This record gives sequence, structure tokens and C-alpha cells, in this order.
Amino acid sequence: MIQEQMKVVSQRGIARDIQELVLEGELALRVKNPGCFVHIRVSTDTDPLLRRPISICEADPATGRLVLIYRVVGKGTVKLAEVHPGDKLDVLGPLGNGFPTEQVVPEERVLLVGGGVGVPPLYGLSKRLRERGITPVHVLGFANAQDAFYLDKFAALGPVYVATVDGSLGVRGMVTDAIDARSLECDLLYACGPGPMLKALEDRYLDKGIKGYLSLEQRMGCGIGACYACVCRTTGGREGGYRKVCSDGPVFKMGEVIL
Repeated sequence: MIQEQMKVVSQRGIARDIQELVLEGELALRVKNPGCFVHIRVSTDTDPLLRRPISICEADPATGRLVLIYRVVGKGTVKLAEVHPGDKLDVLGPLGNGFPTEQVVPEERVLLVGGGVGVPPLYGLSKRLRERGITPVHVLGFANAQDAFYLDKFAALGPVYVATVDGSLGVRGMVTDAIDARSLECDLLYACGPGPMLKALEDRYLDKGIKGYLSLEQRMGCGIGACYACVCRTTGGREGGYRKVCSDGPVFKMGEVIL
């Protein structure tokens, strides 16, 4: 983990209220596993006081660039959306534990499932899997067609199936509806998104013996495990039955924490 003044290379809107931010700096060389995040100071004063956690979509050590995708939803992300190429941002990271990929073998059927702003970290994960000779299947869920992004980029790495709540793109309904529509099966599941989506996937796959890793979305304070603002309950009772999403996660083995 390092703290760095990273240079803003570019920023653009890629969907409704969704921004793609590209940063450059040494921190990009420190990212080992997809699924980690950074903590960004979005203001030079105390308003807002806390940093904002943003998941890493892609890290390219060859160029020293990080791609971050985030939704503009409040004061902090509004300020972040106002930065321009050439500006500097105070960034802390990489933080958290990402998706493990070392044990995946090409023979396994790998399914990547993302919902909303849980989609971005799956892109870096998909690229890592392709480097290992694995072609993952992607199921991506959005509220509607206006909220969808990166579909072409995912399609370049493997099959993509989309679900939207209103049916304006892909299958009407949730990601599980898209999985059912295509009768998709897997040996290994990676997922990132809202809690109800992760719970639905765990209910579907855990008792079937499917291996899985889930990345939790959680409000954070410090981002380094000191403030205990992002604790979740475990099924195994470690540390009094709680884990810290920022430092123990955000990726957990399916069945490890109570969703």
C-alpha cells in the first residue's frame, strides 16, 4: 500500500451517471490481484472529510495506469467527476484482498456475474483469466439500457449475457433470470454487486458444491481496517464472528460471511 499523488489522464461519461477515470502513477504497478480498490481524497479541504473507496477496473503496469469506474451519487463523487486531465488526486492503495485466480485451470467453466457498479472489477478479472488461457462467461445486470457499459469490452474476452430490470436490454429481470434463460452452468463463480444479488447467487450455488468468490459492496470509513465501519458477520466465528470488508475483503469465499 502506498499513498500517491496520481495524475489524471482522462475522465469521461460512459453511461448515465457512470464515469470512467484513468489515473497514472506507481500505484498501478502495485496491484497484484483484480478486485482490490483505492481510497481517493476528493477534496483539498475537509468537505467531504472521508476518502471515497473506488474499485479498480483495470491496472496496467506497462503504462502505469489505473482505470476506475464509479457512479456519481453524492457530494464526494460529484467532486471527483469535476477533475480534469492533468489534475492530481491523492490516492491510497491498493487496498483489500482481490479475487484469487492462481488455482483456476482451463478445464473449469468460469462464470463472472456483476450488477451495476459491481461490474467494473470483473473486467480486470476477466482479462487476468484470459491471460491464463480461460474464457469466462459474463452475466451483467443493470437497471436499464442507459446504465449499461463496457459490453463490447467484455465481449472481446468471452460471451456476454445481459439482464435489465425493465427489459430494455437483454433479458428482463435479474442476473439469475439471464442465467436461467441460457441454462448457464459453472464450476467456479466470481461475483460482485449488491447484497441481494450476491445472496441469490449463494443460495443457488453454495449447496451444489460450486466454488465461488463474492465481492461485497459496503460503506467504508478508513479503508484500512482501523475504524470498524464496514464489519460483516461471519459463518465461522473468526474474531468474534466479524470480518472487516475493507481489509479482510472485499472478496470473500462464498459461504464465509453472512449476506
